[in-house]
Amino acid sequence: MDATEEYWETFYRDRGQVWTGKANELLVREVAHLDPGTALDLGCGEGGDALWLAEQGWRVTAVDVSAVALSRGAARATEVGLAPRIDWQRHDLARSFPTGVFDLVSAQFLHSSVAVEGEREGILARAAEAVAPGGRLLVVGHAGWPTWLADNPPVEYRFPTNADVLGSLRLGPEWVVEVDESVEREIISPEQVHGTRTDVVLRLKRG
Repeated sequence: MDATEEYWETFYRDRGQVWTGKANELLVREVAHLDPGTALDLGCGEGGDALWLAEQGWRVTAVDVSAVALSRGAARATEVGLAPRIDWQRHDLARSFPTGVFDLVSAQFLHSSVAVEGEREGILARAAEAVAPGGRLLVVGHAGWPTWLADNPPVEYRFPTNADVLGSLRLGPEWVVEVDESVEREIISPEQVHGTRTDVVLRLKRG
């Protein structure tokens, strides 16, 4: 087991359910109006986004490095009758990647403190290659720490900007930038501290 796999297995195994089970609100905002087709959910965690996409009619390939997280997502999909619409696949995306092309490729908060330099950029480049003609790549990420951690962050981490992502992708002229923005949200910490956090949203369409 390499460092990435060990980190994320421990992250999920040592906790009960980590996430709310609901879809990321920025994914919902950017995708709700699209006609459903095939979707690839990168770093799906416990499957909140994959389940929501399946509910909207998408056929989803949900990918994560953690077998624990995938098993939780698959169990929930079975409970709510969505299992036939979701293919759960285990990948360390720096080493292997799902086959095929998709109408939507979604990378929601694809951050990792154990990623090596250039790893995220390489994964997003593969993600762009997996977008079918007429399809979309949606990259949503944090722009920085929440306000209560800004002065004393838990680890040293440089959050990439949308310009960083676009620069690393080096996309051809067939690509169109549909959304390029930052969004500030009010959030509450597990310790009930109120604050804000800014996220960046990049939605690209392949012509």
